[in-house]
Amino acid sequence: MLNPPPHPQRGELTPGDLTEQPRVRRDPGTDDHHDITHGDTLGRVHVKQLHPWPSGVAEAESIQDRLRGEVELTGPDTFALVAGLDVHYRGDDALTAAVVVLDAGTLEPVEEVVAHGETAFPYVPGLFAFRELPALVAALEQLTVTPDLLVCDGHGLAHPRGFGLACHLGVLTGLPSLGVGKTPFVGTHEPPGPGRGAWAPIIHEGAAVGRALRTQRGVKPVYVSQGHRISLDVASSQVLHLTPHYRLPEPIRHADHLARHPH
Repeated sequence: MLNPPPHPQRGELTPGDLTEQPRVRRDPGTDDHHDITHGDTLGRVHVKQLHPWPSGVAEAESIQDRLRGEVELTGPDTFALVAGLDVHYRGDDALTAAVVVLDAGTLEPVEEVVAHGETAFPYVPGLFAFRELPALVAALEQLTVTPDLLVCDGHGLAHPRGFGLACHLGVLTGLPSLGVGKTPFVGTHEPPGPGRGAWAPIIHEGAAVGRALRTQRGVKPVYVSQGHRISLDVASSQVLHLTPHYRLPEPIRHADHLARHPH
């Protein structure tokens, strides 16, 4: 199992710590693919085919255990394009996955895409990624720009097997990724201080697997964990940079809105 290095009992990020900066219908047409502005260089997200689709719980857990060894806990610390990913469920099985890429400096949208699909796996705690991955991958593959960082609505290392959605997407794409959960999933933590940037480590099985990070004074913290090719310090500073006004990062807020209200 991945054992991240130990971290202090608590901390606080300050402005000086911030880094500047299955069955799926793909819809690349004008109704679902919104190319707001592009630079001169177009890119694509290349998703590796690292495993067959699991037929059941045991196979899915085996895939997570095997791919966990591919996770890298260090990486770049500056990002020009940041993508938010989220999924909205429509009834029992139908879902819409949305990816919105923002300019990391201005936090203005650069490109947004959606993919409609159906859940590809039953609801099993710890295996939630398998329900959403096909639609999220279909959306990512529509992008014409390549994001430098994936910001996932979910968890990464803070997961029973240390391989949540943010890890899975990071390993499949090779892109740096982090998870931001609205509620804790595993481990325990002390309450972070009341100010913006205050944090406390999430401890699971004796290791720090993430941070409870307060992004706005007097507001409940979010739960940040590494996905792939990023350190916990950088993941935390990025989340703080991406939350100038609200509790949740702007890329996730944009993706959530698009998934609920696809144009």
